[in-house]
Amino acid sequence: MMNLKTKTRSIGKYLPSRWFSTACSVMLTILLITSPAVVSAHQQKAGLTRILFNPNTGNIEVMHRFFVHDAEHASGIIFGEEQNLLESADSRELFSSYVINRFAIQATDETNTVEELRLTYIGSEVDGQYIWVYQEIADSWGLTSLSIVNMALRDVWPEQVNLVNIEKEGVLQSLSFEQEIEVLSVNF
Repeated sequence: MMNLKTKTRSIGKYLPSRWFSTACSVMLTILLITSPAVVSAHQQKAGLTRILFNPNTGNIEVMHRFFVHDAEHASGIIFGEEQNLLESADSRELFSSYVINRFAIQATDETNTVEELRLTYIGSEVDGQYIWVYQEIADSWGLTSLSIVNMALRDVWPEQVNLVNIEKEGVLQSLSFEQEIEVLSVNF
């Protein structure tokens, strides 16, 4: 008959040490805590546009910011082939063209004249995890309101949210384009 104590001892040498077991538990806990943050970072379909009435230049400056990962993924869907925005100036220009064709500003001045602002494309750049697309126009200083359309990436992902911050004379106003919203307005 076999000694039970000996059998237990021989199995015991195959069980992990207490230190190893604790280390595995800590690593698993860290992984479980950080995983949702990593996953949600790639699922955050959000863009930011800043409209600045720049008193130093006399221009209205428009700066669009998107996550490079989202922009590359969307570009592949839109243009039918993979785009590398980090390394290809042509890919950045293609994406920039897409953005400026889905963004528009209609302005009303103090005489109630309404006209679409013809923004000039300035360029684009990649800064860390973001791609920036720049536009501007000389300011018509008598503007009393803006109506804005911002559909960039919203035709690709219905859950895309585009926040637009408008800053004029130190006052900040924000518009949030989400769900079915296509046009929003601000008054000055």
